[in-house]
Amino acid sequence: MGGPGAGWVAAGLLLGAGACYCIYRLTRGRRRGDRELGMRPSKSAEDLTDGSYDDVLNAAQLQKLLYLLESTEDPVIIERALITLGNNAAFSVNQAIIRELGGIPIVGNKINHSNQSIKEKALNALNNLSVNVENQIKIKVDSSFLSLYDSHVAKEILLRVLTLFQNINNCLKIEGHLAVQPTFTEGSLFFLLHGEECAQKIKALVDHHDAEVKEKVLTIIPKI
Repeated sequence: MGGPGAGWVAAGLLLGAGACYCIYRLTRGRRRGDRELGMRPSKSAEDLTDGSYDDVLNAAQLQKLLYLLESTEDPVIIERALITLGNNAAFSVNQAIIRELGGIPIVGNKINHSNQSIKEKALNALNNLSVNVENQIKIKVDSSFLSLYDSHVAKEILLRVLTLFQNINNCLKIEGHLAVQPTFTEGSLFFLLHGEECAQKIKALVDHHDAEVKEKVLTIIPKI
């Protein structure tokens, strides 16, 4: 049998164990509370493109993404960044934010990329951005852009540049009539797509071998 000292030691051990357990529960409770409140660590620009981030990006995150897109040469990162940017450009508030952050020329420059998939993702993003009339004024692509309407261009690219033409044309018209008579400044996408050369290229696609491209062209021709 132990003396009185042994009892004090046992009591001390019990109190210490109890204190440790309380600290554990408190820490665990805080972590659980953080999860329940939706608190997340700050995302890096690359983290925003990994497909696991489902929220609509805010202005600061979009700025990170645009910087990444402008600074990296990695085709995988460029493509992922364009997909994320294109998805977020489907929201009208982000269409304005991306324009104000100077993102339209950054996306537009990727149309000239040699990688076909990057070119396609850039056109997707530009199509979503072009739904906003103010954004259309900022889109500048040179006369080489019209080469994307040639019949030998890949179907995926053709469908996207035809959609871009539709978006811009639809924004100018209400119930089939010109809502405004815009001033086409030379060098703007307006000027390029409403010129005779573009019209001729689109009309030539009516004989395209792909049925989906042909169908798209037939919906456009009455409007040019």
